Amino acid sequence: MREILLTNGIKTCIKKNNDTPRTALALNFSIQKPEKFPGEYLLMNRLLLKGTEKYTSEELSGILDENAIDMYTEMKYDYLRFRFVSLNEDFEYALSILSDIIQNSTFEEFEKEREKLKGELNAELDSARSKVSDLFTKTIYKNHFYGASYTTILAEIDKVTPEDVKSAYKEILENSKKTLVFVGDADSENVTELLNKYLGTIPESKDCESEIPVPQLLNQEYTELIKEDAQQAQIIQGWLVPTIGSDDYFKIMLLNTILGSSGLSSRLFMELREKRGLAYTVRTSYETHHQAAVFSIYIGTEPSNIQTSIEGFKAEIEKIKTIPVSEEELHNAKNNIIGKQQFITETNSQQANLMAYYSISGKPFDYQTEVIERLRSVTSQELLECANKYFTDNYVIAILKP
Repeated sequence: MREILLTNGIKTCIKKNNDTPRTALALNFSIQKPEKFPGEYLLMNRLLLKGTEKYTSEELSGILDENAIDMYTEMKYDYLRFRFVSLNEDFEYALSILSDIIQNSTFEEFEKEREKLKGELNAELDSARSKVSDLFTKTIYKNHFYGASYTTILAEIDKVTPEDVKSAYKEILENSKKTLVFVGDADSENVTELLNKYLGTIPESKDCESEIPVPQLLNQEYTELIKEDAQQAQIIQGWLVPTIGSDDYFKIMLLNTILGSSGLSSRLFMELREKRGLAYTVRTSYETHHQAAVFSIYIGTEPSNIQTSIEGFKAEIEKIKTIPVSEEELHNAKNNIIGKQQFITETNSQQANLMAYYSISGKPFDYQTEVIERLRSVTSQELLECANKYFTDNYVIAILKP
């Protein structure tokens, strides 16, 4: 693995994986400012592959298909990602296309893509689970950039103009930190030359200070939504917790695994579904952003079991705050996460995406090694202290019910 700076200051990692037939690249641009209207960035992302000054949307799509180049743009809250996977011999061609997209996108088909986006969001909101997740997100991140839920976007997206989208992209392109990862079977010197040739011409990487505020949750909030045709109740309870970069990041990963993200062996599944028969589905999640993260519990249950389920959440949270996790359970949770860490980096594409994500988050490209080491060192007492620190009475409960 070799780290370099491109001529425009883009921090780059080149990782050689011998005897792999396909090359992967991931390039992230940081997001420093909240969008003008909810959905503006999402619409911008959809338009980036809809043609350049050189190619129409149809021509671009045809070229990518004919050459088996998988090229994507992805809009996250904290960064915009460009990525592709190509055959080794087509790497330079794919890189030239990416360079053209980044620097010369025309953002055509604006109205068509806006209508498609609205249709897709409305279709997604047909799901009761999506509806309660939408309600939870815009409640826990109330009046914050991270709270741009599907319903928030649908209420505001018609205000976005083509000029807004172009202006937003120009701002991101010219005023962002940029990190780049190449993973494949290629000579490092040759890759460096090609990266500078095609990506060294984009605006330089800048360590701009984020204008996105740190969200706060200072009290308890209960919110609900009535869906007349719902067959079951959907409940999410969640807390704001530290994100990647915090010393507690690794402990919260373990709490998540022990309580609910490890499926059949997790505490909430065993207690609320297996023993008490309350749940169709019960899980926890730990969703991280640059400025904050959310730890949440989700359950789908009979409407008559709403209060019982919430009391079940409370009981399991109280246990993990008062009774130290056994060494066996802690060992199993560590192995579970470490095994998943290995599973999510099997391909060149997965490695490139994860390494670029770590770097745009302010961590080393090889941060996964530290993650595994830090996980192994967490003690039962540290988990107890972490649970007491963050599982407070300042939480959100969102409920959808018939």
